Parts: sequence; C-alpha cells; structure tokens
Amino acid sequence: MMQAIIPSPLGHILLQEEQDAIIRLTFLPKSDLLAPASPLLKEVSKQLQAYFEGRLTAFSLPLRPMGSSFQLQVWKGLETIPYGQTLSYAQLAQRIGKPGACRAVGGANSKNPLPILIPCHRVIAADGSLGGYSAGNGIDGKAIKQKLLALEGIIARS
Repeated sequence: MMQAIIPSPLGHILLQEEQDAIIRLTFLPKSDLLAPASPLLKEVSKQLQAYFEGRLTAFSLPLRPMGSSFQLQVWKGLETIPYGQTLSYAQLAQRIGKPGACRAVGGANSKNPLPILIPCHRVIAADGSLGGYSAGNGIDGKAIKQKLLALEGIIARS
C-alpha cells in the first residue's frame, strides 16, 4: 500500500492507494506531510487541489472502496449526486431502490472510506439541515461538511 499526506483547506488528508486504485481518504487532526510518491497519488492530490480551488467539479480517478454490498450500493448512489446539488437520505434511499432504508443509508453514508471523492457531504436531512458527517479522528465533521457544501455553492442549515 502506498500513502501520501497532503495539505488542504480542511486540514491534512491521508490518501491510501492499493493496486492502482484509491481505497481510503482520511482527515487527520495534525500530521507531518508525506509527499505523494506514485503517479496516482500525485493525480489525486492535483485533482483535490483543483476541487478546493473551485476549478474541478467531478473527479476522474480509479476508486476501490471496501464495504458490504449494501454500502457499495449506497456509495454508488452518492456518485450520482452532481456537484452543487444535494439529496436527502430518503431521496438517496429511493434512488438506490431501498425506499424504506433511510437510516441504513445514513449508516452506510457515515462509513464512506472516500469522503469528498465519493460525495457523502451532498446528503442532507429532509428538512434542509446538515445531518451528520463522520470525519473521525476527533475532527468536527459538521464543520467540514459545511465547508464542502459552501465550496460547492450549497447553503444548508446547521
């Protein structure tokens, strides 16, 4: 497995690559930087920088998230939400053909191993509030979600 730690407006981000695909993106509270060593990690870093600068609205990267078949189905559904748009958990459940699975969709959303690249931040509560965002590592996920939505021109209630 190859890794890189890059700076971002959200703090440091750990990227992990395995067998020519990105398998994990993790927010870090504080860390030394580790320059991308592979062509793929360099490309991810470049695309993330362009995204944060508002120059990129869709990622073109080989991704291989690992999870249950239901989680993979939810994460595929997340990839259909265009830049600058949101869906509610219920709408996403409907979109993937599981209309009664709002809570399960929320649970799968929180386990997304590739946040930003698979845009789980674009899922909000039905009342327009942010809903949750699991950033892990003691990081304020709601603040990150708010920043990502603002970057995409979306205003959601906190």
